[in-house]
Amino acid sequence: MRHILPMNQRIIYLAVSVSLLASSSVWAQFKTNATEAPLLAPLVKATPQSSKNAKAEVVNSIVVVVNDEVITRQELNERLRSVEKRLAAQGTALPNRVDLQKQLLERMIVDRTQLQLAKENGIRVDDVMLDRSMQRLAEQNKMSIQEFRNQVEREGTPFARFREEIRDDILMQRIREREVDSKIQISELEVDNFLAAEEKTVGGQQELNLAQILVRIPENASPEVIALRRTRSEEVLKKIQAGEDFAKLAATYSDGPEALKGGDVGWREQDRLPQLFIDAINKTKVGGVSEIVRSANGFHLIKLLGKRAAGAATAVDAPQQSHVRHILIKVTQVVSSAEAKRKLVELKQRLDNKAASFEDLAKTFSNDLSASKGGDVGWVFPGDTAPEFEQAMNKLAINEVSDPVESPYGVHLIQVLERKTDDVSKDRKRLAARQAVRERKADEALQDWLRQLRDRAYVEFRLDDK
Repeated sequence: MRHILPMNQRIIYLAVSVSLLASSSVWAQFKTNATEAPLLAPLVKATPQSSKNAKAEVVNSIVVVVNDEVITRQELNERLRSVEKRLAAQGTALPNRVDLQKQLLERMIVDRTQLQLAKENGIRVDDVMLDRSMQRLAEQNKMSIQEFRNQVEREGTPFARFREEIRDDILMQRIREREVDSKIQISELEVDNFLAAEEKTVGGQQELNLAQILVRIPENASPEVIALRRTRSEEVLKKIQAGEDFAKLAATYSDGPEALKGGDVGWREQDRLPQLFIDAINKTKVGGVSEIVRSANGFHLIKLLGKRAAGAATAVDAPQQSHVRHILIKVTQVVSSAEAKRKLVELKQRLDNKAASFEDLAKTFSNDLSASKGGDVGWVFPGDTAPEFEQAMNKLAINEVSDPVESPYGVHLIQVLERKTDDVSKDRKRLAARQAVRERKADEALQDWLRQLRDRAYVEFRLDDK
């Protein structure tokens, strides 16, 4: 299972609590500065009646076509109201409504392309899984599910729509895990270099609270386009130096994933941040903004909002390791989640009746690389596998076979063969270093993937700013 280590162990829907009062789950992606085409025909053609009726009909016009789907004026307006409410609650000065609308629409486009890709790859979130997710959200906010529902609806969002937004968020996280997280490669040399640099750190680790404005560079951009994007970032920097509000400028100009949160990246451990961020703010005082920094994705302006010592390291008990094997059936367009579970229930019955061995069934039916070894993935540490897999694994007695367990990678039957607890401080230190390097790479890898996804999509604007 090590080859499917997720970027982190917190799936994105648990992060929704930070924006619960907005109840719109508009987590940020990217936008481009595409120029809107003139408005084409609305869904319902206006009739020569009253102007009031004509305006009502335009509400359901198409504002953009994304591949083979559309985003309507009504969808855009609903999201726009939610974002404005959220920014106001954060105390962020609202940008020009037209600029904010363009910013939000680009986010919706990128969200839609991710959902389309998830659908093409057969990724689904059924109602049972969604109900569990909603329960976790309620528990995280220390509410019953009914109290949680009442809170969402008091903020003006129908609970049914909120559920579907959470379903979409889970789908997007799963396609990111498949297309980005699982493909990040960390070499032993990178781990060695990280550990060597950590040993030289003077004064211990720090946590930094950052915000950023990213002016992204489109994929395969010409030198002329790159120069234009550089000029745009210089114009934003001049506005900052002239005293304009950083958060408002981020909401107006940034192509970064935090744009509609005023560019707020939040508190991060220093060793989890990209090195270019660390270098950019190395001599910046709290409240200051860096010079323009160039990365593969574009031009960054980094604001240092705060700085503090990282929490002191505490003694950690030697972790329990599990020797585990599994049978994985992947969920695809051909094989649904329900079909995968039914198949694994049949296989478990064969195991319970001793009609077949786990090893033979894994070799025959498993879709994992471990199939050739009878499903054996060896010894795993806590955090090595997907959370759903690990939780089920930890509940098993030795040699017990789980019921079907769904994770972002498919549906599993799991069997624990052995457990042990060793003093593995050196191994754990390398594992922590590997995770830190992975997190450093993850943000840039995700942004690069989203940029490619957006640039390759067919997008036709039909936006009318009147």
